[in-house]
Amino acid sequence: MGLLSLIVFLPLLGAILLLFFPKDAHKAIRIFAIIIFSAIFLLSLPLYFQFDSSQSGLQFEEQINWIGSIGASYHIGVDGISVLLVLLTAFLGPIVCLSTWKNITIRIRGFYISLLLLQTGMLGAFVSFDLLLFYIFWEVMLIPMFFLIGIWGSENRIYATVKFFLYTMVGSLLMFLAGLYLYNVAGTFELSILYETIRANSIPESVQLWLFAAFALSFAIKVPLFPFHTWLPDAHVQAPTAGSVILAGVLLKMGTYGFIRFAIPLFPDATLVFAPYLSTLAAVGIIYGALMALAQTDMKKLIAYSSVSHLGYVVLGLFAFNSAGQLSLQGVEGGIYQMLSHGLSTGSLFLLVGVIYERRHTKTIAEFGGLAKVMPIYAVIFMITMLSSIGLPGLNGFIGEFLILMGAFSANYVFGIMGALGVILGAVYMLILYQRTFFGEITNKKNLPLNDLTAREIVVFAPLIIMMVIMGIFPNLFLEKMHATLQALPNIEMFTR
Repeated sequence: MGLLSLIVFLPLLGAILLLFFPKDAHKAIRIFAIIIFSAIFLLSLPLYFQFDSSQSGLQFEEQINWIGSIGASYHIGVDGISVLLVLLTAFLGPIVCLSTWKNITIRIRGFYISLLLLQTGMLGAFVSFDLLLFYIFWEVMLIPMFFLIGIWGSENRIYATVKFFLYTMVGSLLMFLAGLYLYNVAGTFELSILYETIRANSIPESVQLWLFAAFALSFAIKVPLFPFHTWLPDAHVQAPTAGSVILAGVLLKMGTYGFIRFAIPLFPDATLVFAPYLSTLAAVGIIYGALMALAQTDMKKLIAYSSVSHLGYVVLGLFAFNSAGQLSLQGVEGGIYQMLSHGLSTGSLFLLVGVIYERRHTKTIAEFGGLAKVMPIYAVIFMITMLSSIGLPGLNGFIGEFLILMGAFSANYVFGIMGALGVILGAVYMLILYQRTFFGEITNKKNLPLNDLTAREIVVFAPLIIMMVIMGIFPNLFLEKMHATLQALPNIEMFTR
């Protein structure tokens, strides 16, 4: 078994082993889960340090003839795009696991089994280079997230779970049907062969339009791109803190990753046709998400709508084509960087809301005020994360948004202006949230006895804050990993020539 297979299936093995733990062995279950998630992260580190940034092809590659009769193979590997997302997923795993030490009190064994199964699904999707294999991992992710929201969520969790499941299943079905068509054309699900089939002009543009639409709708729902976003606020508000962190940190990236891995390189002609419309939806989503966040009275819902806005930047970067049909590689690099940045900053924001919810059992902004006086460490960490989210230079949020805006302005100045306006609105709603929560006098006596962060909670946030600073000051540590891959991405030259 290769390193990638070990990383992907170790959480599955951990989930199976947890079945043999006694249900009431809560401490042992938690410790075992943290050990597994930590081992996954440690195993993922060689992917970064041994990755050759000068090479554009797959590395750490494994390929086994899986279902030969239909041309399906177990083909996994990482390139400059997927390696960073695998690292993000592995990095967040032990942090999320440690954050749940006290706030999950029912069906503890089942909770950690669901987290581990979800980890396998996410990692497997990022490393799959066979379309059928990718689709299987894509569907595997739905099941544990369904249970995480439906069992450990809040009061309206069933409604949110059903809505999440129906939205994503509709999109998945369309992608599946489009994948079957590609199989009938190429006789295989192997992604490299599918790229070559498109390069040979085997699919007419009229058909490409329908295939792209099927893939794009599936990915747009997952992002979620405006106006396919309505499932997200409900899912975030009702999900447990760990579910919200994983949803924002990793699962939403499946949609934007799908665009850059499948939709854009597989259907170049259709991409040029749809790019202006997707860019328009992304720009509208940036403004809409920011305005909706500005109107919220619930912390978690505010952050959920901020995700709609921030992921709109990613889509805008991926589809920043000018009138000559030229793709901005700056925009694409910025989009991928923003995916990583959003995973850190928004994941941290949801963890921070979870901290205060554990103490007060409310997320209503009006219930707070003056928290900096009783929770100074919490206030400092919240401030750094908030500044990261709004793109303060020197922190991770700035680099991705800057590159995206450069790409957007070079493609269409209207989209660039809308993106810049979204940055201003993002700063407004986050600063208002911080001012109302932490400054002023403590008018609610229930906040007076609140305890500051514990040692365990500081350990949870410390790596997130460190990575925000590293990504803000040393962006080339990450940009250089993706550059060669993006330059050689199949059919990119069809856009940039």
